[in-house]
Amino acid sequence: MNHIDLIQFIKKQYPKKDNVYLHEPVFNGNEKKYINDAIDSTFVSSVGKYVDKFELDFSKFVNTNKCIAVVNGTSALQVALKLSGVQSGDEVITQSLTFVATANAISYNNATPIFLDVDYDTMGLSPNAVENFLIANCDIIENKCVNKNTKKIISACVPMHTFGFPVRIKELAAICKKWNIPIVEDAAESLGSYYNDQHTGTFGELGVFSFNGNKIITSGGGGAIVSNNNDLSIRAKHLTTTAKIPHPYEYAHDEIGFNYRMPNLNAALLCAQLEMMEIYLNDKRDLANIYSKYFEEKGIVFRKELENTRANYWLMCVEMESKKDRDLFLEDTNKNGVMTRPIWKLMSDLDIYKHCEKDSQENSRKLVDRIVNIPSGFRN
Repeated sequence: MNHIDLIQFIKKQYPKKDNVYLHEPVFNGNEKKYINDAIDSTFVSSVGKYVDKFELDFSKFVNTNKCIAVVNGTSALQVALKLSGVQSGDEVITQSLTFVATANAISYNNATPIFLDVDYDTMGLSPNAVENFLIANCDIIENKCVNKNTKKIISACVPMHTFGFPVRIKELAAICKKWNIPIVEDAAESLGSYYNDQHTGTFGELGVFSFNGNKIITSGGGGAIVSNNNDLSIRAKHLTTTAKIPHPYEYAHDEIGFNYRMPNLNAALLCAQLEMMEIYLNDKRDLANIYSKYFEEKGIVFRKELENTRANYWLMCVEMESKKDRDLFLEDTNKNGVMTRPIWKLMSDLDIYKHCEKDSQENSRKLVDRIVNIPSGFRN
């Protein structure tokens, strides 16, 4: 394929940009107004009206009872895993095709990841891979799922909705329920994505989101834990606020907690960003339709949402025919002012996680060799 034509086509979608980046943040709403208001209030740390406002507004957006705002998505996942019952020495099922934060959050709890394959079409954790692994390797002992190979308890499952494309979360939830394994959804990339009209991150008792600078909405950093379980939500806020016992002026703490609460300044930025969410999602969907038509005419697979799902198209991607084609595409685009990137290296191939149990990773390896992210940000 003539990559020059493709590069020119992508640049045409962003006519105001000399260099087109993968996903730039956009601040064209009330960001400055709300930040200035937070500064004037002098409440710029982890107490302030914008923290409260964001938690309420976000829980309404994803249709969950509670939201707890924290400093980033990794800390959200770390705490959510702890709340779900993950203890030191346990194991946690997840996918190897993910950003390293997913695996790191498991490790922060002194647990060990088990890396299982993804479905080729969703690029997210495969229900079949999970079920096959559990049947072959696990028993239920005293209501706990125990890995016969390691004798360790598998205390959680963490599916990640890759690039905002929902995994088969209902199927995963049913399998994990049968094996007494709580699901903690890593919805860091899938704000605005739905499976059967239900927002991602809300299928298990706990879900987590990220508001890093490259996400659809951002607070610079930032993350959130969501839950419909009131007791877990209260405990999440307690743990992420240094486990401080509420008191007008005394400082006492009843367990080892975390200083993870989102500052009011960041929450002010995020409140303004959330107001623009539907505009951003609609623009991205329009861009996805433009890309889809163009790449289809060129004989290149453009990844689209599946039946019964609605993807946010956070990072859009194309599928090359081989690693050689992928590498040439990456080189040509990045040399000519269009930022593209490959999918992550598999976690199970990283030296820090090579010791972890894994399956064949057949689909994951094919995807690593073929998938390329292309510019996906808001165009106006």
